[in-house]
Amino acid sequence: MYRIVSTEASKVPAITLGFWVIKIFATTLGEVGGNAVTLTLGLGYLIGTAIFATVLIAAVSAQIRAKRFQPFLYWAAITATTLAGTTLADLVDRSLGIGYLGGSLSLFTMVMATLGLWYWSLGSVSVETVTSPKVEAFYWATIMFSQTLGTALGDWMADDTGLGYNGSALVIAVVLAIVAVLYFFTTMSRTTLFWAAFILTRPLGATIANSLDKPIAAGGLPLEIFPSRRPSSLSLPFVSSLFRSGRDRIPRHFRRVPEIRRWLKTTSWSSQMEEHRSTPRRGVSFGGGAISCSIRNLSEYGA
Repeated sequence: MYRIVSTEASKVPAITLGFWVIKIFATTLGEVGGNAVTLTLGLGYLIGTAIFATVLIAAVSAQIRAKRFQPFLYWAAITATTLAGTTLADLVDRSLGIGYLGGSLSLFTMVMATLGLWYWSLGSVSVETVTSPKVEAFYWATIMFSQTLGTALGDWMADDTGLGYNGSALVIAVVLAIVAVLYFFTTMSRTTLFWAAFILTRPLGATIANSLDKPIAAGGLPLEIFPSRRPSSLSLPFVSSLFRSGRDRIPRHFRRVPEIRRWLKTTSWSSQMEEHRSTPRRGVSFGGGAISCSIRNLSEYGA
């Protein structure tokens, strides 16, 4: 007899290589889009922040209300945080006169404070726990602050340290490589490494966007023919990658239950599915009614 402990599915994508690729595309798109509204269109940082804050609230509210993980909705919310983070960081650093370093330190403090409050309230800051509106609220607040921090950090590295956009991108890429080594070859906290990588991919995308967006005289790459001032120019690779980042076919919290792993390995699994394939809508109960689901749903998990 096998019993599945009911656990809500996480509403964030599986953390794979595809996740990080799309994340960098989204941050690059956010940097270009934010600059297009505030600089190219001349609306300024305050109005740009107000516009993207409205988009952000709508996107995150829809994401939190959603009953399950939806790739398009999730990445729309991520892109909204990069757009709002770009204009907000510029507003704090430039319009308010705090400067890149002051803005970076202030935003880093806010990220740490949000993570600390999240941990104090719920006991974990792991993305695996993002299954309820309260956890999602902490998750998206942390993401928003981290995206804004990433913009300020990227500007500080590119402008104040003299590295320029290309040099900054190279340094950040090296640091991300170190994070990857720590992930694969040490037992360091996966949660800590995730948030470190999440923050660092933001300035990486921002510096790449600025390299494409700025003329050579301002430290950009010699790609004047590249239409990077139009956010739509980056939308194709972003959207084409979008639907490769879904959840695992078998939820990870199910695979981690030893009894379920043994059950999935048994030959009776295939025979049970074959026996009931002719009646895909029939309800089946395992473990004395611990969980009931349709054979069609079960077949989606690997039958």
